[in-house]
Amino acid sequence: MAEACELSVVIPVHDEERIVEESCRELAARLAERGLSFEILLSENGSRDGTPRILERLSGGDPHLRHLHSPDPNYGLALRRGILAARGRYVVADEIDLCDVSFYDRALPMLRRGDADMVVGSKRARGSVDLRPAYRRLATWAHNSLLRFALGFEGTDTHGVKAFDRERIAPVAARCLVEGDVFASELVLRASLEGRRVVEIPVTLRERRPPSIGLWRRVPGVLSQVARLIWLLRVRAPARRAAGEARER
Repeated sequence: MAEACELSVVIPVHDEERIVEESCRELAARLAERGLSFEILLSENGSRDGTPRILERLSGGDPHLRHLHSPDPNYGLALRRGILAARGRYVVADEIDLCDVSFYDRALPMLRRGDADMVVGSKRARGSVDLRPAYRRLATWAHNSLLRFALGFEGTDTHGVKAFDRERIAPVAARCLVEGDVFASELVLRASLEGRRVVEIPVTLRERRPPSIGLWRRVPGVLSQVARLIWLLRVRAPARRAAGEARER
């Protein structure tokens, strides 16, 4: 496969030995059916099971598959590394237990036409079907409500699948400072604040397995990351702009 391609699918993976091979092969087959020039970039982070060995074998036998390794389990860092390493003109940031190619079918034409710089598959947009347990739907609502209240977020969702123009959005990813689960939120918020065209479309969400890291174990870290994000975007960034304007005067 040539270095450049039309589409890079970036997927962070952590302890996914049960589903990673089947998911990759199924996704690759569906993308090939569509005649796309593509790569699937698995950004493995801190796995303690057989995931790294499976990825070594898969990437050695399929030119469409690449993988990165990070020693620590950190979703945001893994996603950021994958985005910055992507070769495609367009990038889809996906989840190994989702890989809903119908989203690609709707989002890629929007990017090609220039209708958007980023397309977010929103679990809360009108027309979406979210089949996760009620407590996880509530957590999504609470997280996005906090972003709306504290940071003026105007959308309905920041997590989950998203597609974007790499040249327009990868520099935004490089400027993101929060890691962990909240990286995805910072990416969407920064893209919007920096004038990128962010568009939401509804999705139907069916997960293949429960989350690899339980929700309640993630809550303290998420709250800490959100607090840092609020400080970065509401306090530090305006202060730096004001200091820059003062120097110009």
